Amino acid sequence: MTDLVRYQGNLRQFQARRLLKGEPHDYRPLDVGGAPMRFVALDVETANADMASICSLGAAVFENGQLVSEWYSLINPEDYFDPLNISIHGICEKDVQGAPTFEEVTDELHRHIGEQIVVTHTHFDRVAIHQAASRYALPSPTCRWLDSSQVARRTWADCARSGYGLSKLCSRIGYTFAHHNALEDAKACGHVLLAAMRDGGLDLESALLRVRRPIDLSFAGPITREGNPDGALAGEVLVFTGALAIPRREAADLAASVGCEVAVGVTRQTTVLVVGDMDVQKLAGHQKSSKHRKAEDLIAAGVAIRIIRETDFRELVMQG
Repeated sequence: MTDLVRYQGNLRQFQARRLLKGEPHDYRPLDVGGAPMRFVALDVETANADMASICSLGAAVFENGQLVSEWYSLINPEDYFDPLNISIHGICEKDVQGAPTFEEVTDELHRHIGEQIVVTHTHFDRVAIHQAASRYALPSPTCRWLDSSQVARRTWADCARSGYGLSKLCSRIGYTFAHHNALEDAKACGHVLLAAMRDGGLDLESALLRVRRPIDLSFAGPITREGNPDGALAGEVLVFTGALAIPRREAADLAASVGCEVAVGVTRQTTVLVVGDMDVQKLAGHQKSSKHRKAEDLIAAGVAIRIIRETDFRELVMQG
């Protein structure tokens, strides 16, 4: 695939165009004490407001606290370019003429990330990958996702509520980069994660667990919400179980905004159970959580409970 090879090699030209605007660039490694770990940092840019319109993709592999390999490609989104997006990342239609589509780079993408831990800064890039895969009817990556912004928010108290954007966090840790280039942002994301883990005393596994818990652990109690009475799903009583891709409180807020009452446990009043990605090893040998099993028992007894995945819940919220 000659186009793929050609467009993977154009990073330096793109960086030069960004650097002409006065943006600094620095590849300084961050000292994290040599902790054994490996992850892939990933970033994308899009052509327009549709998250599936990926027009560039960058991946940076970190091992033992150091950048060990990188990959970048322009992508033909087969879609229009919004002037606003062009003003952010500088990529336009002529830049992607002849570039591979997302479908054509999927094998290369999967080769780089495999089933590893893949880190993005906020969930935008993760959702974009899933949306692009869906557009081409391709399988989504089977990796484990980690949001570096969520780790940062739980590490540094002063950016728990604001100031956790990639640029501000990089200024905090002293890492300079050319913002809004997919590979540059991926590497910056990786360095932010390394710094946050170092300052928070975390390794990758503990970081994955930490982001599932509230930012302020003193408010780690049960999460309930009253539903918006005017919401499209008013009257539904919803319960979450398992590890969600977004913080549980944010998911509860979304559910309440479209009318769902959010409850702690499964009862006969429950109408919807949202099941997140679960770590089977932490469920006492069961493949399903206790809430999930209780809901199935109630369904068998005639109670009308609908069990859905987190991805379907998000679609419900969007449609609601």
